[in-house]
Amino acid sequence: MAIPARLKSHLERAHVGYTPVSHVPTMGSQYSAMVLHVPGKEVAKTVALHAGKENILAVLPASYRIDLKKLSAVVGKPIALLDQDECDKLFPDCEPGAVPPFGELYEMPVYLDDALAEDPEIIFSAGTRTDGVRMGSADFVRLAKPRICSFAEKS
Repeated sequence: MAIPARLKSHLERAHVGYTPVSHVPTMGSQYSAMVLHVPGKEVAKTVALHAGKENILAVLPASYRIDLKKLSAVVGKPIALLDQDECDKLFPDCEPGAVPPFGELYEMPVYLDDALAEDPEIIFSAGTRTDGVRMGSADFVRLAKPRICSFAEKS
């Protein structure tokens, strides 16, 4: 599979530099980090959540986990994970568990953990279990316009 057309055209319209990254199929961002031979802190995982009646994306290092209470305090609403059926409907152009961190493509706000924002580059899923994107963190922040805050802890 390749980078979904929606994401590819979004990146190209924004004129941001990025590098496609292919790897063997993986079932999670931490495993992707392992097969790419990079630290889990440099690979982003995107988690789709309910925040009250709204859906949001939380983006954090693969080697971290979300502190739902902390994120709930930041967002100001109760937080819960979306189930797979909801994700399939919201992200029809993505494979299960491979959501890219661009909420603007899905009309969702993005929350970026500050531990990931510190890195000069990040790698994230391109919407498939075999494709990723490497780009500068500053470019990601400029394009996705996330709220940068602290809500994750090392696993």
